Amino acid sequence: MRSRRSSPGPATRIGTAVVWVLVAADLLLLLWVFLTSLRSGPDILRHGFGLPTSPKLGNYTTALDYGGFGRAALNSVLVSVAAAAVAVALAAPAAYALARRRSRTSSALTMTFALGLGVPGQVLVVPLFVGMANLNLTDNDFGLALVYVGLAMPFTVFLLTGFFASVPGALEEAAVLDGAGPLRSFVQVVLPVARGGLITAFLLQFIANWNETLFAIVLTNSQNKITLPVALAEFVASQQYNGMDYGTMFAGVCIILAPMIALFSWMGSRIISGMTVGIGK
Repeated sequence: MRSRRSSPGPATRIGTAVVWVLVAADLLLLLWVFLTSLRSGPDILRHGFGLPTSPKLGNYTTALDYGGFGRAALNSVLVSVAAAAVAVALAAPAAYALARRRSRTSSALTMTFALGLGVPGQVLVVPLFVGMANLNLTDNDFGLALVYVGLAMPFTVFLLTGFFASVPGALEEAAVLDGAGPLRSFVQVVLPVARGGLITAFLLQFIANWNETLFAIVLTNSQNKITLPVALAEFVASQQYNGMDYGTMFAGVCIILAPMIALFSWMGSRIISGMTVGIGK
């Protein structure tokens, strides 16, 4: 006899409906932000919700020029990409060693990295600022990227440990039989197999660096060094004295959101599946 597929219960239907409602709300919010970025300030004040009568594409030009979002976007790309790449390059060997060495020491070190996830950023602001100031690395893209690398290590090592634990040890044993040393086995055998994990770790750190605001505000102050979130915060602060240009402000928000939306649309499934690999290891 054919087995009949059981129909979803009421709880499943309710949960699915709630998820779709939240998805629709998020999409409507993004659509509202985009449409508002094409409207003039007085029009937005008269009608908070509405379609642009005549699209103001100049809002984006003003945001890139007057708001300084153009230079800030370049700084965000450079700092976010560099910090994410270095963090993954440093975390990969550490995670591999922790995943392969089954001992009390490796377990304690893994737990230490996991505990680093619970340290709030506010606790680190003052000591990091003092240390970076003594090294003359404040208001510097390199210094900000260095801080991002340090902040990324706990999560990146913890995430990659699960990936490397899921790599079959037989592959390394075969490489050893072929005469490969530990370093060669790691570079030529393990890293290609764990490529999905490395890409996931890089993307997650890039997103975190792109959206980070606290340390960017504290460690940068020059207009040619700030990142996009800081540029938006400074633009909003300046507009409070000169008259709020809501259209340009929403255009700046769209400039910040656009790369993240494109990234999740393109590689969202990889990020989600990558975060669950090794969860049962």
